[in-house]
Amino acid sequence: MPSNTLIQKYNVPGPRYTSYPTVPYWDEKNFSSEKWIKTLQQSFIESNRREGISLYIHLPFCESLCTFCACNKRITKQHNVELIYIDSLLKEWQLYLNILSEKPIIKELHLGGGTPSFFSPENLTYLLKNIFSKAAIHPNKEFSFEGHPNNTTREHLQSLYNLGFKRVSFGVQDYDSKVQQAIHRIQPLKNVKKVTELAREIGYESISHDLVFGLPFQDLNKVIHTISMTELMQPDRIAFYSYAHVPWIKGVGQRGFKDEDLPSGEVKRELYERGKELLEKMGYFEIGMDHFSLKSDSLYQSMLNRKIHRNFMGYTSSSTQVMIGLGVSSISDNWYAFAQNLKTIEEYYQKVNNHELPVFRGHILSEEDLFIRRHILNLMCLLETQWENEIIEKNYPEIIERLRVFEADNLIKLSDNSLIIKENGRSFIRNICMAFDLRMMKNAPQTKLFSMTV
Repeated sequence: MPSNTLIQKYNVPGPRYTSYPTVPYWDEKNFSSEKWIKTLQQSFIESNRREGISLYIHLPFCESLCTFCACNKRITKQHNVELIYIDSLLKEWQLYLNILSEKPIIKELHLGGGTPSFFSPENLTYLLKNIFSKAAIHPNKEFSFEGHPNNTTREHLQSLYNLGFKRVSFGVQDYDSKVQQAIHRIQPLKNVKKVTELAREIGYESISHDLVFGLPFQDLNKVIHTISMTELMQPDRIAFYSYAHVPWIKGVGQRGFKDEDLPSGEVKRELYERGKELLEKMGYFEIGMDHFSLKSDSLYQSMLNRKIHRNFMGYTSSSTQVMIGLGVSSISDNWYAFAQNLKTIEEYYQKVNNHELPVFRGHILSEEDLFIRRHILNLMCLLETQWENEIIEKNYPEIIERLRVFEADNLIKLSDNSLIIKENGRSFIRNICMAFDLRMMKNAPQTKLFSMTV
C-alpha cells in the first residue's frame, strides 16, 4: 500500500482520462456540427472496412434515484416513455446513416444508462433489430449491456443473447444494508446471484460485477464482506471503481449524505489496496485502472496481446477508430474529434424530429492533442509509453519536469524515450497522466471540475 505521505501528496482532483482532451478542456468555440461530420466521414472511410465501428446507446430512464450515480438519467415509473425514446434513437441513427458513405460494420455495441433493463425485452429487440437492419455485423463482434440486478429478467437476458450479446455487467456497488440505504440502491445478494446464474445458464461468456469503494459509511469490514460475497459467484470481470464525489456537478443526486460520512483519502486507499489483495488471491488480475479479470476473460487476453483500449465506455478488449454515441448526452469519438449530444430529453427530441444531429458541443483535435492522446491512452491501457527522437524532451520539457517528481518517488521508470509505471505507481496512474495534460497545464482549473484521484 502507498504511504500516507504519497497519498496526501497526490490526492488531488484529476480526470479519469476516458478521453484527451478531457471534456472541460474541449475547444467548443472552434467546434461545429459541420466539422464533426467532415472528420467523421474521413475517419469512417479510413477504418470501417478494416475494423468496423462501435455504437454506444444511452438509455437514460431509471425508476428510482441512486445517490452515488453521476450518470445522465431521468427518473420515472412511466414506461410509456420507452417507444417514444426508441423512435428518436432510430431517427438519430438514420441521420448518421445518411452521412456515412457505405453500410457501417458494427463491431462493438454497448447499452448504457440510466438503466437499460428499464426497457422491456420486446422494445429492446425492436430497437436493435431496426439498427441491425441497416448495418453489417462484424464476425468478431462484442455486444454488451448494463443490467440492474433488481429488474433484469430471464427474458431480457435471453432476448439480448439471441441478438448477439455475450457480455453483461451488473451494478452491485456494496452489499452492506447501511451503505445501500445511504446511496438509495437496495438490492439483496439473492437478486445479484439470480441474474448472474441466469446469464451463465443462457450462455453469456463474460459477466461483470461493478463494485465501488469510498461510498458513505463504508469501512474495511464492509468492503471485505462485499468481495467475499462476490467470490461466491466468480464473475469473469470486476470493475472496482473509486466513488467520484462530484455534487457540484450532479446536484441533488449526490447530496443524499454528508461529506463527513465518506471515508477519508487514506481510508479510501486502504479499502482499494485490501480489495485488490483479496481479488488477486481469488485469481483476478488487475487491468489498467479500476478493472480486474480472470485469465479466461477477453479483457485479460486483450491486455496480453496489447489490444486493450479505453474510451467513453471504459476499457474494451478491442478498439475501433469510430464510436458513434446515440441518445441523450451520448459522446461520439472518431479519433480526430469528439461530439456530445444534448443533455435534456426534450431538446434531444426537438433536434432529431427536426432532422438535425442532436450534437451541442465537441472538440476537434489538433496535432498536439493527437500526440498527447496517444501517450495518455498507452499509459491508461498498457502502463507504459514510448516516443522517438527525444521528441518530448525537446518539444515539451515541462512534461519531463513533471515526470521527474514521480521518478523521484520511485513510481515510474523514466528513460530518454520511454516511461514505465512501476507496480507501486499504479495507484497514481491518473496523476502520472496529468503530467502529459498540456491543456490542463496551460489553464489550471479555478473551480472544482474533477473527483479526487485517490
